[in-house]
This record gives sequence, C-alpha cells and structure tokens, in this order.
Amino acid sequence: MNPEPTKKLQLLYTLFCDDVRLEAGNKLSFMGVFQNMMVQQLPLSLIKFAVVNHWQGSGSYLSEVRILTPDRQQPIVFSQPTRFEIASGGFADNISFFVNVTFPTAGRYVVQTLIDSTLFQEQILTVSDVAESEMLGTSEAVN
Repeated sequence: MNPEPTKKLQLLYTLFCDDVRLEAGNKLSFMGVFQNMMVQQLPLSLIKFAVVNHWQGSGSYLSEVRILTPDRQQPIVFSQPTRFEIASGGFADNISFFVNVTFPTAGRYVVQTLIDSTLFQEQILTVSDVAESEMLGTSEAVN
C-alpha cells in the first residue's frame, strides 16, 4: 500500500465530549468537553460519548475510532468505518458517537484513530476514581 495519500492529511486536534450538535451556519457546539474522567465509583457507564477529529488536507479517507482497555487487549467500543472528504487545502470534522459505553476499571484507555484501516494516531483517556486520586495526591483542579 502506498503511504503517499495520508501525507496530505493532518489531524489538528481530537476532542472527547458528551455530545456534539450542528448549529445554524454549519457551526459545531461541543457539550461536556473533557480530557480525563474522575468518578466516585467504577465501573463508569456513559450514555453518550463523542470523539471529534478535526482534519486538514485533501482527499477522500475512511476513518475509524476504537477505544482499547488499558492493557490494549480488548476494544471496549469501536466505530463503523466512515468516509470523509476534504477539498484541497480544506478542513473536515469527523465525529464518532458511542452509546452505552462502560469503562470497567480505572486506567489509561487507548483511543485509536485509524485512516484507511491503518493506525494514524493514539491518545490516552485516563479514567480514575476519587479514592485512587486521593492516594496519588491529585489536585482538585479541573481536568
């Protein structure tokens, strides 16, 4: 497979949030943006969870998102492949929605973004409970 097409593609940012809405004027509103999750009790179940990828470049691509357990042995969720296109020098947002997602234990979950079935980027999503954070001396600052 020729890696040339993805050289035209750049992932500018990834957001984790509770929901995404399309507003008037083609604007996106992000609700409940976070980078880590701290909860009172595990397992943690989320009714809705969104991963937003903002791309720059050109071309047509197939995108997938999957979230792996901290040991990387099992996916806890994965999206169906979604095609998106970017006009030359343009931008595109690709949003993966997940429903009824359960994070069974505390840990560093791996969020993988694949392009054309090839790993493009990984990010860490830390899930912790209050008791674990208190033992580690974690700040009460907003995460």
